[in-house]
Amino acid sequence: MKVVVTGGAGFIGSNLVRALAGAPGIGEIVAVDDLSTGSLDNLLDLPVRLFTGSVCDPDLLDEAVAGAAAVVHLGALGSVPRSIDDPLRSHHANATGTLSVLEAVRRHGVGQVVLASSSSVYGANPVLPRRETLRPMPVSPYAVSKLATEAYAVAYAACYGVTVLPLRFFNVYGPRQAADHAYAAVVPRFVSAALVGQPLRVHGDGTQTRDFTYVGSVTSVIVEAVLRGVGAPDVVNLAFGARISLLELIAELEAVLGRRLDVVHGPPRPGDVRDSQADCARLRELFPSARRHPLRAGLEATVAWMSARAFAGR
Repeated sequence: MKVVVTGGAGFIGSNLVRALAGAPGIGEIVAVDDLSTGSLDNLLDLPVRLFTGSVCDPDLLDEAVAGAAAVVHLGALGSVPRSIDDPLRSHHANATGTLSVLEAVRRHGVGQVVLASSSSVYGANPVLPRRETLRPMPVSPYAVSKLATEAYAVAYAACYGVTVLPLRFFNVYGPRQAADHAYAAVVPRFVSAALVGQPLRVHGDGTQTRDFTYVGSVTSVIVEAVLRGVGAPDVVNLAFGARISLLELIAELEAVLGRRLDVVHGPPRPGDVRDSQADCARLRELFPSARRHPLRAGLEATVAWMSARAFAGR
């Protein structure tokens, strides 16, 4: 079986390539990545063929996708703040990029496409936990672009008979998540600051909550989906119903490191959602064996990877 992973040199994508490499029945893995946020280092020593370029390039996609049994579309430009700074770039990469991938899937008769959406699409909707049937109320250009991603997937399933599995990710974290840029996610940003003795900067009072999901749990579900050819007529939350505040996250990180951490609070950021928690009933129906990785164990793995990377860079 040939599997194509867009965004394959990125954080989730490279972890998925590793998981696919160890899965039975996977004969060929192809990654597509423009390396704007991904890294070649993430794919070192992996049995993967890399196509370097944009998912908006139809010729590149035709070459990469031909003969594939499944495409996992993770290629995107992440970050709510980045989308606020440059909404057109976010839309082009995420919405237009998804449409381009779906067209390649249709041209080549690919049997299945798994797509990454985001919990940010729930936005200002106050209901918790977040059920997939809730009205999306996006409050950032990034959230709008991911809503377009899943809407295009559902439309292609209805119009062209494409088997799709649109997944809403919730604050995925773990090894290979970059911390060295202005739009870094909260877990690598906190871990990086803690390792070098800098204060952890919190936007708001720290009581805002997230459903933190370890990357290994995410890749396990996707690998199973690919191997079983799982599709769904609508979007599926990929998270496990945890509701952890940033202050609780900091406390867990302190326990992992064995010391107190300095924390500095600033004003809330535009576009940030106050609280997030997944309803995982639909996920459990499709993937009964899916398991949540404990936060402390996930943080231990993240700290170990970031510590080794920092040491190797000295």
